[in-house]
Amino acid sequence: MARMAREEGTTGDDALPDLDGSAARVREPGIAASEPIAMMPDAGGRGGGGPGAGGGGARPDVEDPVALGATTSTRNDPSAWIPRNSPTLSAHLLLVDRDRSSVALIGELLRSAWPGPITFTHTERIDDVTQQLLAGPVSAVLLGEHEDLGALEHVRSLAPGVPVLVLSRTYSDETAVAALRAGAQDYISRADLTSEHLRRRLLHAVERKRAELQLAHRALQDPLTSLPNRTLFMDRLSVALDRLRRSGLMIAVLFLDVDEFKLINDSMGHRVGDQVLTAMATRLRSVLRPMDTVARFGGDEFVFLFEGLTSIEEAVTIAERVREVASLPITIGGESESLSVSIGVATAADPGMSPDELIHQADGAMYHAKARGGGGATMAERPHSEFADDPDQAAQQLRQAVERGELRVVYQPMFKFERGREVAGFEALVRWEHPERGLLGPSEFLPLAEQLGLMPAIDKFVLEQALGLLGRLLPARAELTVSVNLAHDQLGETELSTALTTLENTGIGPDHLYVDIPEQLVSEHPDVAIRAAEILRSAGVRVALDDYGTGSVPLDDLRRLGADVLKIHNSIVGEVDAETHSSVVGAVVDLGHALGMKVLAEGVETDQQLLELRMLGCDAAQGYLLCRPVRADQLEELIMHADELPA
Repeated sequence: MARMAREEGTTGDDALPDLDGSAARVREPGIAASEPIAMMPDAGGRGGGGPGAGGGGARPDVEDPVALGATTSTRNDPSAWIPRNSPTLSAHLLLVDRDRSSVALIGELLRSAWPGPITFTHTERIDDVTQQLLAGPVSAVLLGEHEDLGALEHVRSLAPGVPVLVLSRTYSDETAVAALRAGAQDYISRADLTSEHLRRRLLHAVERKRAELQLAHRALQDPLTSLPNRTLFMDRLSVALDRLRRSGLMIAVLFLDVDEFKLINDSMGHRVGDQVLTAMATRLRSVLRPMDTVARFGGDEFVFLFEGLTSIEEAVTIAERVREVASLPITIGGESESLSVSIGVATAADPGMSPDELIHQADGAMYHAKARGGGGATMAERPHSEFADDPDQAAQQLRQAVERGELRVVYQPMFKFERGREVAGFEALVRWEHPERGLLGPSEFLPLAEQLGLMPAIDKFVLEQALGLLGRLLPARAELTVSVNLAHDQLGETELSTALTTLENTGIGPDHLYVDIPEQLVSEHPDVAIRAAEILRSAGVRVALDDYGTGSVPLDDLRRLGADVLKIHNSIVGEVDAETHSSVVGAVVDLGHALGMKVLAEGVETDQQLLELRMLGCDAAQGYLLCRPVRADQLEELIMHADELPA
């Protein structure tokens, strides 16, 4: 009775700038704000936005653009600079010089030599550079003489992807070397300028900047998986810790290791091992939001950074979601193979914590997870806690947790598309509020609870709590339902009889209760699952086929199960906005409806997913986009004050 959901997300992409300067955006200092590591296209587009985009008004001390064979509209066109192999090149240059005659000089030189339309903007003051770089894509900056190289450093800090050429009235070896060391792509004496000379120097400067960024890109990227590498991750983590001073929120670091990966390399070869790692990287990307990061630290180790969290519980939910996705079967050599991962989780709300310390905590927690047999997620140990090091103590503490009332139930609402943002039902999920380690997710204690024979007590507790809450809510919302997850060994006739007695004692109608039966159980033990469904249906309780898409169930077994609801697993829903995956989800929806089942999508995180699911005919949805798991009092408040779902 302990399943959790973490919906898929994506992460941002800072592409290498092309000759159009479209990636020349103003950024915060530091790798984390300027690196080119790619995950998914940036939702905001390239190069067009920002204050002043589109021109239209005069600016103090800034002349209007001087067109040289083109209209000024190309200033804000992200495709203005055509790639280098094209016979025609468009460009927009920013000239920063106190000498207004430079405008006429540069214009005259480039008018005849440049192979395409060109525009540029002239400003005399370095203070105006920020506004100009925000106003639209800039192909290159021509920087006139200033008292020192501070102007060059200012431009490079604002737009590290834009090439800078320093123009000098007279040539000086000392100044030229200093400018190049400070980051300029070229140093040019005006006395030597000709049309062809300036054209070549400008093109070469752009190509040098491109090559520089490509080298930086490779230096910060894992060559096998194309994920960020350790260097980039540590820089992002440092920036995230610094942001804690302003946000007051929490960050989480997850350290993931593939269990028994050495066996894959030894038995199938390193080529297959590399394929597994590449496939794993693709999976791990799918659980990210735009602001999240996953990196490969080396070997079979992957590390995540999640920002903007509000509680340890949220970190636990994320870890469980990552574990679910990473552990899905993978096809190797035409055969479906099971994977298992161990995850360590460390959180920080204190900006004083060092990146190395946080990584060390997550790494240590991961090894504790491995020591427990692998296949789970473990929170980093709090000081003086020996929970993971002493299994006997862990067993004693878990027994006491059940007796002392340390278990907590949270609820994730479910919404029907036809009823808008009105809670149609909710799913009950269990947590352990450990006195030393904080809130623990099910993967950290339920396997041990099963070994200790504690699942009957835990399932009974969750069922009683969920039905108690439902009983309080039904007078106001007579159609509400609650969904619970029973352990596999609690689906026998005797155990189900106990659960049905608990339901009968509440006086709540059986049609308000759903019992989730996972697809994996139907696949591996169809007779057990089908018999359990028969017992529940005969008592009037509804049945949901949970986590559909993670196993392989024959159509005949689906018919015999006779479930009322089919729940699509969140790993499939997370990629529903891709055309092929949308087709798969559409087929699942059609199958569910053909078998007389309503279809619910789990793990909805984006508006696009919600829209696609609605168009595909899905009946209901749950996920972080709609509502995270909440306490009982929060759910009551939500039910009484529900707004409409987005159209």
